[in-house]
Amino acid sequence: MYKRILVPVDGSELSDRAIQASVELAKQLGAAITGFVAEPLLPVRPGPRSRAWVEEEAQEHDAVTEAHAKDVLSRFEACAREAGVEFEGYHDQVPRVDRAIIEAAESRGCDMILMVTHGRGAFGEFLFGSQTKAVLAGSKLPLLVLH
Repeated sequence: MYKRILVPVDGSELSDRAIQASVELAKQLGAAITGFVAEPLLPVRPGPRSRAWVEEEAQEHDAVTEAHAKDVLSRFEACAREAGVEFEGYHDQVPRVDRAIIEAAESRGCDMILMVTHGRGAFGEFLFGSQTKAVLAGSKLPLLVLH
């Protein structure tokens, strides 16, 4: 039925739940997992700065986000491998997380997306938005949402 599940993670306690649930589901289905970390782009800061300072800041941002993503994905991979589930992980720096998740699923040949939601309610969604709702609205793939 489902052969490859995209699981976006960020290293939070909620994403740990997604890791555990996706590994269990993939094992039951005989599916593979693609773990994905969408890191934010370097924020643009107002004010004058030298080109060298901007390049140094960009390199530092790249190093920090890459180290974070690799750490999260290595923990995910260890969990999947321990359960005997095929795993592929990758990360990218993106301007919009919801679009990056959809594009990742499509480009990696996934046939399902599994996400966790904070469940903040209407007011929380108004303040912070909902990546899960945005993915649901923009993707044609089945989306399994854990609460």
